[in-house]
Amino acid sequence: MDVVALGESMVTFLPARPGRLADVPSFDRGIGGAESNVLCALAAAGHTTRWVSRVGADGFGDHLVEAIARYGVDTSAVGRDPHRPTGIYFRTADDRDTDAHEVVYYRAGSAASAMARGSVDEDALTSGRVLHLSGITPALSADCLDLVRHLCGRRAGRAPLVSFDVNHRPGLWKDAATGPDVLLDLARGADLVFVGEDEAATAWGVTGGPDALRAALPEPATLVVKHGSRGATVLRHGEDPVFQAALRVDVVAPVGAGDAFAAGFLSATLRGLPATQRLRHGHLMAAAALTVPGDLATPPARAHADRLAAVDDATWGTLRLGPGWTANAPEESGADEEVRTP
Repeated sequence: MDVVALGESMVTFLPARPGRLADVPSFDRGIGGAESNVLCALAAAGHTTRWVSRVGADGFGDHLVEAIARYGVDTSAVGRDPHRPTGIYFRTADDRDTDAHEVVYYRAGSAASAMARGSVDEDALTSGRVLHLSGITPALSADCLDLVRHLCGRRAGRAPLVSFDVNHRPGLWKDAATGPDVLLDLARGADLVFVGEDEAATAWGVTGGPDALRAALPEPATLVVKHGSRGATVLRHGEDPVFQAALRVDVVAPVGAGDAFAAGFLSATLRGLPATQRLRHGHLMAAAALTVPGDLATPPARAHADRLAAVDDATWGTLRLGPGWTANAPEESGADEEVRTP
């Protein structure tokens, strides 16, 4: 396997029209999960991926496993829990940045929240070149935190490479005050870390750009600092920092970009591409997600992405991508709409 990821995915119910949850008469079913979003994007780009998780022995669990498998993700290490349900949530159609946005979770006591060192296939977790984790999983329960701490623990001969997306979600932590310290400790144990400037400021009070974040996270061999729509910077031990501006994008839906960026960066990392190319492939994958209604889009064909990532700086600065720009990808995924878990 190229990439294995551990994390909860949930069935999400998307309103048929805008308005308060109390007023929406019907919902369409989708799925959401940061880690599975990354895997689905990587699988669609031609990589071998495996999802490790637990779902309930129910119809919603069946739907999750089947939908994610349709992207080409290996789901053989997904356990079924006969005593706990698959998590679900409902959200409004309003933009998440507005006061009108509502999201209601039914995930307490879910099958995934019971993931622990003895309840998941640890051989499967170490079966890839990269193990991708996020800060969402350790917030689900004490057992989940213990599992992620074990996987992020630095030890001689640790394999595979551990990738960690901070994904600070204050609302998930029972004790919101302890969450930031836990996430910082976990990130310091990883080999590759993705973190946004804004979440670093909110969670850790770290401002001052990439240098300040590197001072807070000296251990990871690779640190990727995301600057929102401005771009991203990669800092690697023994090398000068590399900044790459983001693309200009005609945004259809402002969701899914973070997971897609991680997928593009990991894809280029697996291929041994230089730092600038890794960032550009991250931006291209994010642009694919931003120009469709859901989180996951058919990525550009690899040759197409490679051509765009190889243009000179002046040409890169003139690119503008809109809906349909990946239409020359070899095939459509055919899977259900994905939405990022808030």
